Amino acid sequence: MDVGGKYDPEGGAFDHHQKGFDETLPGHGTKLSSAGLVYKHFGREVIAALTAGVATWPAHVAEVVYEKVYADFVEAIDGIDNGVDVALGQPKAYRVSTDLSSRVGRLFPAWNEPQGSALVNECFRDALLLTGAEVLGKVTSLAKSWWPARSVVEQAMDARNAVDPSGHVMVLESGGLPWQTHVFDIEAERAAAAGGGGGDQGRLLFVLYEDSGGKWRVQAVPEAEGSFESRLKLGTAAWRGLRDDALSEACGLPGAVFVHAAGFIGGHETRAGALGMALQTIALNAASEAAAAK
Repeated sequence: MDVGGKYDPEGGAFDHHQKGFDETLPGHGTKLSSAGLVYKHFGREVIAALTAGVATWPAHVAEVVYEKVYADFVEAIDGIDNGVDVALGQPKAYRVSTDLSSRVGRLFPAWNEPQGSALVNECFRDALLLTGAEVLGKVTSLAKSWWPARSVVEQAMDARNAVDPSGHVMVLESGGLPWQTHVFDIEAERAAAAGGGGGDQGRLLFVLYEDSGGKWRVQAVPEAEGSFESRLKLGTAAWRGLRDDALSEACGLPGAVFVHAAGFIGGHETRAGALGMALQTIALNAASEAAAAK
């Protein structure tokens, strides 16, 4: 599959090493490896087979899932196989060695360990099992957890003006719910339906939810999915990095638990307190912007 020097899907050839090869998945800039080429042609069939009897979704959602599996799983394999850095034009902040490619690589004998085709074949079998389990886990998670969360997030977004008239805060009654992708997708869909506008509701800035310990988290909505850059950081510089009594005193909300030093998440003993942390952040930011504008 990854040999032969040609890309010929009709003949079952999916090599990407040949000169002049620059295939990408539409909408993505990463050159495809053999993994990406196989996914391009058979990914939809694989997803349909893995989710049969697990999830039923409209055709347009099936396409969203196909794109999401590529962007969240396969594209990284393509990038690593083709020597494409995840960050271009700037130094890496840290090195990742827990990616799938690295874990597969560690299954094979080191240079100073016994070699041989029989051993390599056995290691290749282990690699197939590892990779297959990763694919199955990713697709099954999308079917069982991610897609069912869509309607919950949409209802919460519709109800956020009841949380606060600004529309800047959304409350999720279920903790651990995968909300980020859905928020961005729903916002984009509604903006398109409104002709490019954002609609009547304010821009979503914070999401509240109960954690497994019964306390409440307040999480800043990121600028982009998976980013630690927030639309608005929680609290002020004086709050961030504080915990418990010190934080309660700083923000004036007894029961405050923590605010992360980077300002992307915090916690309070109660829902009302978590909401207070979010609304106080919004008010302080508005006042700061108004003062700067004078």
